[in-house]
Amino acid sequence: MQKRKGNFKNMELRTLRHSASHVMAQAIQNLFPGVKFAIGPAIDSGFYYDMDLPHKLSNGDFEAIEAEMDKIIAQDLQFEKKVCSRAEALELMKDQPYKLELLAGLPENEEIYTYTQGDFTDLCSGPHLERTGLVGAFKLMSVAGAYWRGDEKNKMLQRIYGTAFETQAELDGYLNQLEEAKKRDHRRLGLDLGLFVLLDEGPGFPFFLPNGIIIRNELERFWREEHARRDYQEIRTPIMLNEDLWRQSGHWDHYKDNMYFSMIDEKPFALKPMNCPGSILLYKLRPRSYRELPIRLAELGLVHRHENSGNLHGLMRVRCFTQDDAHIFMTPTQTKEELVKVMDLVECLYAACGFKYNIELSTRPEDSMGTAEQWEIATNGLKEALEAKGLKYKINEGDGAFYGPKIDFHLQDSIGRAWQCGTIQLDFQMPERFGLEYVNNDGQKRVPIMIHRAGFGSIERFIGILTEHFAGDFPLWLAPVQVAVMPISEKQAQYAEKVASALKEANIRVGLDRSDEKLSKKLKCAITNKIPYSLILGEKEEASGVVAVRNKRTEGQVTLQLQEFVAGLQREISAKAQQTTIAN
Repeated sequence: MQKRKGNFKNMELRTLRHSASHVMAQAIQNLFPGVKFAIGPAIDSGFYYDMDLPHKLSNGDFEAIEAEMDKIIAQDLQFEKKVCSRAEALELMKDQPYKLELLAGLPENEEIYTYTQGDFTDLCSGPHLERTGLVGAFKLMSVAGAYWRGDEKNKMLQRIYGTAFETQAELDGYLNQLEEAKKRDHRRLGLDLGLFVLLDEGPGFPFFLPNGIIIRNELERFWREEHARRDYQEIRTPIMLNEDLWRQSGHWDHYKDNMYFSMIDEKPFALKPMNCPGSILLYKLRPRSYRELPIRLAELGLVHRHENSGNLHGLMRVRCFTQDDAHIFMTPTQTKEELVKVMDLVECLYAACGFKYNIELSTRPEDSMGTAEQWEIATNGLKEALEAKGLKYKINEGDGAFYGPKIDFHLQDSIGRAWQCGTIQLDFQMPERFGLEYVNNDGQKRVPIMIHRAGFGSIERFIGILTEHFAGDFPLWLAPVQVAVMPISEKQAQYAEKVASALKEANIRVGLDRSDEKLSKKLKCAITNKIPYSLILGEKEEASGVVAVRNKRTEGQVTLQLQEFVAGLQREISAKAQQTTIAN
């Protein structure tokens, strides 16, 4: 885990991590002779290596493995690349059955590479650092089971995860972030705060609890208000439609492995994985004129997508979720303006939740529909809109939707993690496949262009991200309980009821604590439940007709007239403020 200094200016982090995985493999080979190696790639969070070991590893083995890795790094061994013939590779890997299986799957004319450091040789196409001494600060993280090639019919291997950075400071920062993330884990907070729960009876299908429904409703209310201001029409389409529709849309050819199917009246149907075909059917209900365009159809649509059980993760990866979708049908001349308006809306939604974001433009994937010319026009259209807004973006080659290029919005949360949420997709394909038309100003029929877009993305996932971003300490407008009312003794119970009723009349969400507990315990309970404000009501407050207001975040306390306090709450809620402003 020591840090070796080197010139990292031109080194990519993935290359460093790939090299660290080979160093780890060599260390394990030294400690556990007879190990059989599978694959050991770099990943976004670090690296891993799948191995077949005679010894069942645990975290208790990590200290010895890391110490052996330190020795290998200190030797500053060269990573030597070699091009091998198939016969040479087979001889080198004769005792490594998983490598032999990989070799058997390579085309006959494909070049085969190996990398060697010291007495460790691996079948690998690289790239790697020049030598082991340049591997930076590293740490082994965990060990888990992994079926060879992801197939449960194959043998279960041991997957050892690690991470590596160029400097010890970066590693320390990452480890601190992980510790903070544990405290913010939305799965724990979801249950502790009464937001949602995931049960074995419905794996990947979340149950929302009363407090979670409040947050959902507030997000959806805000969403509806902003869409109404921007002339969207809200619709709702069925969650199950016949198979023929999904064949026509292209989902059958490109997405069927992620869909759920059923039979109705001896005909095949599918739960919708996306909302777009439903919107298209509504557009087609009657002839359309250019004077109607753009038509903006918005839907909070429940979709189902199959995920392998091993990929499920709280609200972040589920099998059913509500997508805050919209589909915009427009003429070519309206495209740029509509794209810019969508970006304005997305910016508004994220600003209210306190998020900054980065943007990626994803281009044509290998598995796609349409011509190269259509994709070029669509991709250039997205670029022009981004540049018109003055937004910086990165190109993500080959990661577009199968029907068109897309813009993805990656939120940055309060501890620096990135989350992909909103998306804007420009589509020339589905309007053609469904025969969509409008009559232009010359009386000629034309095919509209279509925008698919989502702001929050998945409502469920967005709530998970919000929960971790705020560590459950939601801003006032989202807080399930906004004010805790605490009579100091039973003598103030009637006054507390009166105050609570007045707050409810003003549409403030109230928790009235009538327990016999001491005030200190009541305050602790309100803090544990992350209630933004507490009203402390004693003899003095009742006699003066006022409330003592405590702000949880600042621990400040002031005495206010109830009407004054309510007015301040309403201003803060209306402003979607990220920090409470009353009783500072």
